[in-house]
Amino acid sequence: MIGKRSLLRRSATATVAASAALVLAACGNGNGNGNGSDASAGHNGHIAPSPSVSAPASHQAQGQHNAADAAFAKGMIPHHRQAVEMAGLAPSRAQSAEVKKLAEDVKKAQDPEIKTLSGWLTSWGEQVPAEGEMDHSAHGMGGMMSPQEMEKLRSSSGKAFDTAFMELMIKHHEGAVDMAKTEKAQGAFPDAKTMADAIITSQSAEIEQMNKLLGRS
Repeated sequence: MIGKRSLLRRSATATVAASAALVLAACGNGNGNGNGSDASAGHNGHIAPSPSVSAPASHQAQGQHNAADAAFAKGMIPHHRQAVEMAGLAPSRAQSAEVKKLAEDVKKAQDPEIKTLSGWLTSWGEQVPAEGEMDHSAHGMGGMMSPQEMEKLRSSSGKAFDTAFMELMIKHHEGAVDMAKTEKAQGAFPDAKTMADAIITSQSAEIEQMNKLLGRS
């Protein structure tokens, strides 16, 4: 009788152990495959919204511009191109070392800004002003030289060039400073406002320098 009970007890214990093993195995499979699949779905479920969260942020960063920013870039590109063209005349025509250095500084500062401004317009889906567009639509605005003024500068040399270059560049810089001030007041794109600030600082200093060289101050 005792032997039979002991046998039954051992049999029940084995059954419970086997059942527990089956339950653990089932749980293990569920956690491994089920959770692996669920975790993957859950992980992807959490990652999927990330692009949708970051996309608007990226879109917002690209979209933080307004009409004033586009006008600034479209106006400043031909404006800078003309300044670079004027500066390009100095090495072979200028007499003053100061004028030659000033022209070099103008090219060094404004060539990269033209590329930056063009990149902004492209990223905004705006048209970059074509080369030579200033001759048709931009002269007379923002201190731009007329074709006649540019021709006069090209045909001069020595001290006459130095004087004409500085007088015209002062007018040109004053136009750029005005455009930059408008951008600072009305623009929304942070980088454009930063560039406008730099233009105001650097070109105001160059205006002061040229006035001194001309004996005006």
